Amino acid sequence: MIEGKFYYQCVNCGETFKNDGIRYLCPHCESENNATTPPRGVLKVVYPYEKIKDKYSSFDLLKQKGFLDLLPVDSLKSLPELRIGDTPLYKVSSLEGKALPVELMIKDDSQNPTYSYKDRASAMVSAFAKEKNIETIVTASTGNAGSSLAGICASQHQKAIIMVPEKAPLAKLTQILMYGATIVPVKGTYDDAFDLSIEATKSYHWYNRNTAYNPITVEGKKSVAFELFEQLNGNCPDRIFIPVGDGVILSGVYKGFEDLFYMGYINKMPVMVAVQSNGSDNLVRNVFSDSFEIKESHTLADSIAVDIPRNFYMAKQYIQKYQGEVLTVSDNDILEASKKLSKNTGLFAEPAAVASFAGFLHYLNNNMMEEKSLNIVLSTGSGLKDLTAVQSVISIPQAIKPDLFHLKKLLS
Repeated sequence: MIEGKFYYQCVNCGETFKNDGIRYLCPHCESENNATTPPRGVLKVVYPYEKIKDKYSSFDLLKQKGFLDLLPVDSLKSLPELRIGDTPLYKVSSLEGKALPVELMIKDDSQNPTYSYKDRASAMVSAFAKEKNIETIVTASTGNAGSSLAGICASQHQKAIIMVPEKAPLAKLTQILMYGATIVPVKGTYDDAFDLSIEATKSYHWYNRNTAYNPITVEGKKSVAFELFEQLNGNCPDRIFIPVGDGVILSGVYKGFEDLFYMGYINKMPVMVAVQSNGSDNLVRNVFSDSFEIKESHTLADSIAVDIPRNFYMAKQYIQKYQGEVLTVSDNDILEASKKLSKNTGLFAEPAAVASFAGFLHYLNNNMMEEKSLNIVLSTGSGLKDLTAVQSVISIPQAIKPDLFHLKKLLS
């Protein structure tokens, strides 16, 4: 029986915990963790679905209340005043002048305040902290989560401390600093920054936003499912292509649709396609295995470059429970997809975000989708966040003299 608004459940041992303050991992499973495998003990937020169903006879009524009964906060006023979510969903009927045999729609989350999907999680974590009178929030990030938390905290008058690998893209570091956050460059990888942020959390008692480590992050990221359901007029897509690093966006999309399923608003789950770079495939390569093997990540898609996927076990559970599909694409595939996406739709996505579109193209080119099926591609971040990565697929002409002769020569 759920006491209060929700409870937490460990994805590994199944033990439940009351919603009675700040919780991160299951204390029993956390004691088994080591530095070479994904963390055990990630917690899942569970709501009293039957009780909520009795309260709301329709999705529209639930929406009118801002989905508050399916959120881990007590008041919508705790959320930032920035417009987060409600991002556009674009229909794409053709590519390269050829009509598509399937329906394609692109969810453009670069339209969030800090230009990435990560704002959904940062907003919920910030609101949760606000209700607990917490002023300082820390996170580890390759850039997007850090700039997201920095921006959201600026709007909420909270202090943000961002730990990043020293090779994080300049545009993302610039964002973090412009928002007034404290930035801590760490020698090493994202995983090194992650581990340091956990140590700092325990030593300084900051609130930690880290993906998966904090169960509230999934609750923020699930909001896209509610939006898609509404934008599709109550229909459920056949497939959703999702870029994957730690596995939290994937788990968030699953969680949102699972909430809708448990509420009785949908009678099937969409097929989620988890797309990773083949240079950083530690989640999809291990998801159907009984063991876990790390392969050092090397990919231009920095936002999904992860050696140890922190939400591995929850993502694995969801993929296996709902027959999800997995795929890897090359960095070259990602670059070509980025150019094709921009040229055909006017949408410019960063490499990590466009991995999902590269996955869609792979399915399309190999006839892996049913004709007229409805397919969603999640585009999770703006291309302006990492301009360096796409320089190899563009060529900027040399300047010409300002006369028609040289203009004609350039255009010929």
